[in-house]
Amino acid sequence: MVESIWSPVRLTLELAFVTTLLLLVVGTPIAWWLSRSRAPWKEAVASVVALPLVLPPTVLGFYLLILLGPNGPGGWIAGGFGLPSLAFTFPGLVIGSMVYSLPFMVQPLRNAFDAVGERPLEVAATLRASPWDAFWSVAVPLARPGFLSGIILTFAHTVGEFGVVLMIGGNIPGETKVLSVALFDYVETLQWREAHIIAGGMVVFSFAVILAMSLIERRMSRARG
Repeated sequence: MVESIWSPVRLTLELAFVTTLLLLVVGTPIAWWLSRSRAPWKEAVASVVALPLVLPPTVLGFYLLILLGPNGPGGWIAGGFGLPSLAFTFPGLVIGSMVYSLPFMVQPLRNAFDAVGERPLEVAATLRASPWDAFWSVAVPLARPGFLSGIILTFAHTVGEFGVVLMIGGNIPGETKVLSVALFDYVETLQWREAHIIAGGMVVFSFAVILAMSLIERRMSRARG
């Protein structure tokens, strides 16, 4: 029983870690551009980024399955590595998780960059700091609570994913069977003990995430005060 539960736990943590790390790299420039750009289409881009918040996970998973399948771009890319497609593989899960969790990284970062304002960057410019230097030495330290919030929310959201990962990953033990899928599988097969262990663990994890976010918000409020 321990081994059957540990495998989805390990896979879920690995997926959440990889997804969070990649979205930190991808989401930071997107959030910075959304915060600083004056392009007329900026909010249209922001709406596309936020689309997973309102789009049903099964709908998103369906289109991702098509894109990652053998007849989509994912199939062409996978063909170069000798694979039939990216669907029902761990890399496919990572891609789907990145798309689904993108707003949970970008929105906190955008809010944090908005809160930085123009004044600190203008002061850095008067000290002959380049835009690159000002970003890393001024904007990033001041936006640290936003980075922390984005990392926590993205990691937690990835851990709790179900519809998207089930659609594009299926239920392959050791490869795509994450915690949420394992819980569904245990309930479906009436293995209540295992289901209780996973469900209880996720309740505790969710509580810890909410508590952490509350503490971060309190700290941000004190800093603004």
